[in-house]
This record gives sequence, structure tokens and C-alpha cells, in this order.
Amino acid sequence: MIAVPSVLIKWLGLGCAVVGVAVVLWALLADPQSFVNRQYNRYTGYLERKLHHMFIWVPGSSVAVGQIVAMLAVVAVHLAIDLPLWYLICVAIAAGPSWYVEYMRKKRVESIENQLDGFLTALANALKSTPSIGDAIHSVQPLLQPPLSQEVELAVKEMRVGTTLDQALLRMAGRIGSRQLDSALSAIIIGRQIGGNLPKILATTAETLREMARLEGVIRSKTAEGKAQMWVLAIFPFLLLLALNAMKEGYFDPLTQSVAGYVVAILAAGFWIASIVVARKVLAVDV
Repeated sequence: MIAVPSVLIKWLGLGCAVVGVAVVLWALLADPQSFVNRQYNRYTGYLERKLHHMFIWVPGSSVAVGQIVAMLAVVAVHLAIDLPLWYLICVAIAAGPSWYVEYMRKKRVESIENQLDGFLTALANALKSTPSIGDAIHSVQPLLQPPLSQEVELAVKEMRVGTTLDQALLRMAGRIGSRQLDSALSAIIIGRQIGGNLPKILATTAETLREMARLEGVIRSKTAEGKAQMWVLAIFPFLLLLALNAMKEGYFDPLTQSVAGYVVAILAAGFWIASIVVARKVLAVDV
């Protein structure tokens, strides 16, 4: 009989395992009634909504398939060479895209909020030469920079195809999800409905937004040191645990060998979580 090398058997088994898992996943995703398919569609829909609101036209299915392939590759590498902390890598792959998309959304909202006072000032000046708010918005749109220019351009296009000004502005507010933008658009809509000196109202709103931005900057600078201290205190217990356990292996074994030890560990974890929650509430200063 021909002896088959053990390495070849190992790689063949690994390949069969990966293919088997891929086939099972494909079968679950192909069944529209399965729980996996419903969760997959919900996740891809969530990603597409978030990305499309930022004018990024990447299909959510492409991101999800990439995650699945990456996690299968990590599992395969772990089975082949015993990859350390492979499960943490899989968790990072699973949670990474959602976190990064939310991070991109927050940065985009911050950029839009930084442009609001200039947009309102330009709109107020445009209204001095034209009585129509729609025409004024259309005239200031070329003067804006992305990402606000993208939102205003979409609102202008919606008005061209029959959407009212109020509806277009409300849709823009819903897409962005910014409290400052809501205040600015509310000033435009309310000022248009009740009449009055709308350019002056918009100029006053722009000045108010600038002052709010200044106060928020002061608060961020004052609380930055406290937030850094909070994260240091949050991480320090784990570093201390690792250091003591490295100096004397089994140092914390009494906490896992008796009921009293479990009680002490649970109480310590509870106090640690409570301290983090209280610190976050203290530092969450809102203007």
C-alpha cells in the first residue's frame, strides 16, 4: 500500500472542513425562511442604508460576503498552524465593518455641522437678492464643499422632480441625523411659514451655531483629561491582573476555588462597571 503523508491528510481534512462549512452557510443563506437568511438580509440592509446615506454605493452583500470569507480564512489558518487569539480576530472581523461605518457617519456629521454656519450665512445673503428660498438654496449649492454640498444637491434635485421644499429639507435632516442641522433647517422651514425677515433669522441662527460650536470645543478640551483618566482606570485592573499573575502564577486562584472568591470577584466587577458608568455620566456634558 502507498503511504499517504500525514501533512497531505491534514490539508485535505482542512480543505474538506472549510468547504463543508461554506456549503452549510450557502444552504442556510439560500433558504429565505431560515433565521440565518433573515439576519443576513437585515444586516446587509442596515449596511446599505448607512452607506447610501453617505453617498457610498457599495452593496451591503459585498461587505458581508467579505466578512464571511475572512472569518473562514482565519479559522482555516488556525486549524493549520494553531493561530493564537483567532477567535478575537473573528470577533473583530464580525464587528469591524459596522463600527467603521458608524465612525464614518459620525465624522461626516461633524464635517456637515462645521459647514452649517457658512451655509446659513450664504443663504441669508442669497435671500437678499431673490425672494425664493428654493432658488436661494440652488444658488449657494455650488459654493459648498462636500459632504454638505452632496446633501444640498440631492435636496435641489428632489425639488426639481416635484418634492416640496419642506419635504426635501426634512428628508435631508432624516438622512444626516444631526441636532444642529435640525435646528438650522427648522429655522428655514419655520421662518418660511411664519414670514418675517428670514435673512436676519438665518444670520442669527448661524451666529448661534458658531457660539454653540465654540462652547462644545471648550467643553471637549476641559473634559479630555478626565476621559483619558477614565480609560486608564478602566484598563488598569486588567493590566494589574496580568502583571501579578505573570510574577506569581496562580496568584488569583483563590478567587475561583471557593464561593467567597466568586462573591469577591463579582462584587469587584460590579464596582468596576459602576465606576465606569458613573464616570461616563459625569463627563457627558451636553450644551
